[in-house]
Amino acid sequence: MTILYFPLYALLWLLSRLPMGVLYAISDLFFLPVFYLIRYRRKLVQRQLADSFPEKTDAERRQIEKRFYHFLCDLVVEYIKLISITPEEMKRRVQFPGLDKAAQMAEADEKSFCFFYLGHYCNWEWLASYALWAAPGWKSSQIYHPLKNRVIDRFILGLRTKFGGRCVPMKETLRHILTTRRNKEKEFMAFIADQSPKWEAMHHWTEFLHHPTSFFIGTEKIGKQVDAAIFYVQVTRPKRGYYVGTVIPVTTATKEHPDYDITDRYAQLLEEQIRQCPELWLWTHNRWKRTRQEWENRKERTAKA
Repeated sequence: MTILYFPLYALLWLLSRLPMGVLYAISDLFFLPVFYLIRYRRKLVQRQLADSFPEKTDAERRQIEKRFYHFLCDLVVEYIKLISITPEEMKRRVQFPGLDKAAQMAEADEKSFCFFYLGHYCNWEWLASYALWAAPGWKSSQIYHPLKNRVIDRFILGLRTKFGGRCVPMKETLRHILTTRRNKEKEFMAFIADQSPKWEAMHHWTEFLHHPTSFFIGTEKIGKQVDAAIFYVQVTRPKRGYYVGTVIPVTTATKEHPDYDITDRYAQLLEEQIRQCPELWLWTHNRWKRTRQEWENRKERTAKA
C-alpha cells in the first residue's frame, strides 16, 4: 500500500487541478456505471429509502435514489478537489452564516466551547474548512474516528486539517477538551454524530426516519460536563459545488436539559433536513444494522449471566 501511495497521490493531485466543471463532467460519466452496472449498495439504499419514506411512491423513491447516486459521484470528485483547492476558493464555495453569532453567544455566557452537531449530509469534508471562518481568539477542531490503515489515515488527516482545524481522535475527546480548558483557550468543536454506535456505545434510542435509532450521546454528555454552548449546522446546497452551513442555536443552558433531550433535538433537526432534500444524506451507510430489539436481547442476556 505504501508503494502505491505516492503514484496514486500524484494522479489524484493532477486530477484535483482540473476545473470543477471538468470534474463534474467526469462525475456525470462515472454515475452511469456506478448506478447501472456496479450497482454499489443499491439494494441497501432502496431498502432504507422504502423504510424511511413509506408515504412516497415507488417512482418518487426511485428519483431520490438516482439523485443520491449523482450526488455520491459529485462527492468523490469534490473530495479529490480538496487536495489542491485554495483557502480563497473554499471560502467562495462554502459559507457559515451564524458562526460569529455562535461565538458571541458563548462569550456572553462566559463559555469556552461551542459544540457543533453535523451529519453525513452534503459534503461534510468541505465543511471541515469552517476553521477559515472562526471568530478571532477561537480555535477549531473536529472529532474523528482514526482509520486502521495508517497511510490512508495520514492522507485524510492532511486534507481535514489543511485549513487550520485540528482533528481529535474520538477516544481522546474529553482529554483534549480538559487540556484546552486548562490552557484557557476557546474552541469550536464539530461532531458528526449520525453514525451507528457499536453495541457497547448504545445508551439511548429515539425515533428517526420511522426507525428506532440509537445515536452517540457523547456530544451531549461532554457538553454538560464542560458547560458548552451547543449548535446545529443546517447545511444546504444552493447549486453544484456550493454549500451553506447555517449555524442554529440548540442551547446555551446545556446543564438544564434532561438526559438525552439535546440528542433527541439533534435527531429531530437532522431528520427535518433530510426530509427537505433526502438525496444529500449518505444512504449507502447501513444505518440501522443494529436494532433496538437485538440490543435489548443482549442486555437481557448480560443481566442473566
